[in-house]
Amino acid sequence: MALLVAAGGAQAGSDQERMAEIKEKGGCPGCDLRLAELRGLVLENGDFGRANLREVDLKEALLKDANFKGSDFRRTEAERADFSGSDFSGANMRSVDLEKANLNKSNFQDADLRDADLNTVEANGAVFDGADMRNVLLTRSIADAASFKGAKMDDANLERVDLNGANFQDARMRQAKLDRVKAHNANFSGADFTGVRLVSSDLTGANLKGVDFDGALLRRTRLAGADLSGAYNLDPSRILGACGDENTKLPNGIKLVPCAY
Repeated sequence: MALLVAAGGAQAGSDQERMAEIKEKGGCPGCDLRLAELRGLVLENGDFGRANLREVDLKEALLKDANFKGSDFRRTEAERADFSGSDFSGANMRSVDLEKANLNKSNFQDADLRDADLNTVEANGAVFDGADMRNVLLTRSIADAASFKGAKMDDANLERVDLNGANFQDARMRQAKLDRVKAHNANFSGADFTGVRLVSSDLTGANLKGVDFDGALLRRTRLAGADLSGAYNLDPSRILGACGDENTKLPNGIKLVPCAY
């Protein structure tokens, strides 16, 4: 790997030479690739386990089903890249830029995604269980059937995200913004919704059992068929035009208007 690794993270050889060697060897596990220019790199099933990819340019790369376990992706630029089916479990990805990336069925379990840009990504079936996603941007993304069990999502922005069938069981989502999300049949049981905004959100059929709604705002929130059994700290003064139907299950003392839309 002499071509790829040099002192201080500086790499010898041209970008094309680096990319050619990565392709030839099927990846670069444990390599120091800091600041490398790897835009458009194409390699399936590549192994980059525990590689240092900090501040690398991976825009528009095609790296399906790759291994990035424990890798360093801090401040990496990977807009419009295809990482579908890849494994980022335990990776340090703080402030990574994944805008418009394909993350379908990728694994981010226990990854550090604080301050990451995941705007307009596709993350259907992706796994974020136990990930640190505080201050993450995930607006206008599609994450149907994705799993966020036990994730830390304080101050996350999920405005206009499709989350149908997603699993947020026991996730901590304090002060998160879920305005205009579409989360049909999503599971939020046991989640911490302290200070969450749910403006014009569609939670039809959602499981909201045992959710802490302390300080949450439910304005024009659609809760038809939703189950709020055991939910607590709901403030009637902060439920403004939220609606339900005959199948909605509510805690004692909480009332909704009938859904007419």
